[in-house]
Amino acid sequence: MKADPQEQLRILKRGAVEILLEDDLLTKLKRGKPLRVKAGFDPTAPDLHLGHTVLIQKMKQFQDLGHEVIFLIGDFTGMIGDPSGKSEIRKQLSREVVLRNAETYKEQIFKILRPEKTTVEFNSRWMEKLDGVGMIQLAAKYTVARMLEREDFKQRYQKQQPIGVHEFLYPLIQGYDSVVLGADVELGGTDQRFNLLIARELQREHGQDPQVVITMPLLEGTDGVNKMSKSLGNTIGITEPPEEIFGKMMSISDDLMWRYAELLSDRSLEEIKDARNRVATGTAHPMDFKKSLAYEIVLRLHGRTAADSARDYFETRYQKRQVPKSIRTQFAPPDRLGICQLLVDLRFARSKAEAKRLIAQGAVKVDGKAVTDINFEFQKKVHSLVEVGKTRIAEAKGTEKSSFSSSAS
Repeated sequence: MKADPQEQLRILKRGAVEILLEDDLLTKLKRGKPLRVKAGFDPTAPDLHLGHTVLIQKMKQFQDLGHEVIFLIGDFTGMIGDPSGKSEIRKQLSREVVLRNAETYKEQIFKILRPEKTTVEFNSRWMEKLDGVGMIQLAAKYTVARMLEREDFKQRYQKQQPIGVHEFLYPLIQGYDSVVLGADVELGGTDQRFNLLIARELQREHGQDPQVVITMPLLEGTDGVNKMSKSLGNTIGITEPPEEIFGKMMSISDDLMWRYAELLSDRSLEEIKDARNRVATGTAHPMDFKKSLAYEIVLRLHGRTAADSARDYFETRYQKRQVPKSIRTQFAPPDRLGICQLLVDLRFARSKAEAKRLIAQGAVKVDGKAVTDINFEFQKKVHSLVEVGKTRIAEAKGTEKSSFSSSAS
């Protein structure tokens, strides 16, 4: 172990909403043996985002302290669908989709976790061996009345909204995962509290020392209101291009950046507090801290070269208001050309149909203004700059500088 139990506890408490029970965790740490730390992720979508990394960062802290980390991919539970926080029955995913998403998770987690110290498990390994008798025995461990104590189930029942019987199985299977893995600690979001506590009861029934439960907050997305969710379009994906990640980090509010710093940064809380005080007293600008935080996140996910490039891109594009030469394509347009054909010619779109979709999504700009008309014509004597997103930029030859607008701050 790299730190005494009290120091480990201090490190592990950072950002946590609740530790059940803190005394139990300290007792386990005092034994001096590496703890088996589990966190489960259902592969319901192909990409992880910074909201997921709140848990993964906590797993990394356990790793750095010498403990054993188990990244559990819920390929079996993913086909059920976690009912946590849901007001209706969740759509079930096919096995093919779940397995395809699971493969991407295996690649993405090692942007943060150390491969040689990480065990990747799939709960289908034991759940597919559990026959009908075993499932009945598992279901008998909990009553419907106890299940209805769970807030989301209770609300749906009171509103006479349907609850699938298979949804009751989800928390039981999640708890059974901890029994099979012999988990000492399980990490989860605050919306997982009910499921995590069921595991403690199942472990007791199997003669195991109940796991310690550590709940972490649900990270707000770039809108600063809702939890980060791909369906809400407020995510920062960990596989997104470095410039996209940096730009999205810079778009969050000044208040939200302190929460991101506490939950995602490797800097000490004392350093973050000092920076916040300097910003509050006017001796430091919030943008400087935000840029350093964005740089840290890109560095972690993509490496130093990419972080340097992303910072240079942001400073050149949004502070100096110039187009970085490193990503600028120059072209010689005819006098007039339809925007859809131009996007295809520049290889910014694979077809006119895709070009039309990009325009409908608001992703296409000419001289900094969004193009909304698919029949828009690029005119050589009038226009100079074409953009799709942040990294596909083309400038008509002979133009050295173009104006544009930005929402980044």
